[in-house]
Amino acid sequence: MNSKLKDGHMDELFTGILSLNTVEECYNFFEDLCTITELRAMAQRFQVAKMLDQGQIYSDIVRETGASTATISRVNKCLIYGTDGYRMVLDRTKEK
Repeated sequence: MNSKLKDGHMDELFTGILSLNTVEECYNFFEDLCTITELRAMAQRFQVAKMLDQGQIYSDIVRETGASTATISRVNKCLIYGTDGYRMVLDRTKEK
């Protein structure tokens, strides 16, 4: 966890997110919270993480997602050296 990120306001935000129960509630909350561009960027990063996890190569990921190689590289770095946030969510969503 990034200690520069942690504070009471972030705790309140994440507690609020954890209170959401359905995908529809997530759509409503995140559409109010974020711009469409921000949401699309987050969805793209998650798609990149899934594709990297499946062993796909950068050129295929660029073609399918439109992500830059810099974005793909950053996501890959997080998968390898990050706090395992992507890994946790990828593993949990595979189970469903």
